Amino acid sequence: MKTETSAGAGAQVAARLAVYPGSFDPLTNGHVDIILRGLRIFDRIVVAVLTNPEKTPLFSVEERVAMAREVFRGQPRVEVDAFGGLLVEYARRKGACAIVRGLRAISDFEYEFQMALMNRRLSPEIETVFMMPAEAYTYISSRLIREVFAHGGPITGLVPDVVEKQLREKSARG
Repeated sequence: MKTETSAGAGAQVAARLAVYPGSFDPLTNGHVDIILRGLRIFDRIVVAVLTNPEKTPLFSVEERVAMAREVFRGQPRVEVDAFGGLLVEYARRKGACAIVRGLRAISDFEYEFQMALMNRRLSPEIETVFMMPAEAYTYISSRLIREVFAHGGPITGLVPDVVEKQLREKSARG
């Protein structure tokens, strides 16, 4: 874990880095909400875009990383990166003290709870922190955004503008 000197005190304070993993296919305003509110707790957050060769995402890893970097361009405390393999191994390499996971509904809890316990077993020094998105975003998921968009439904206000633009461009290319 990196240390930073606190202003005027001369003491070393550990920087609190968290990893927020996900497919982000696409990044939603619910994700953005969790990340920005997570910065109230952590000094830095790494948005870790999962590369999963078993899935066929709408956007490539490179496109998802580029969109997230554009969304957080003005936020120096947010880093966007891609990863594959075990999350806790990635978090350990980054020097993270925590993994942030979003919970929208009770249905998310069982899977997330199992993953958190396995991650704790593999890396007890890395905590899992569950955060709920703002009420306005509790029903939003990337899968739901893709489905609504594919059927011509409005997604304005549910995803960042850059994501909506990329969805429209991808749709136009067919």
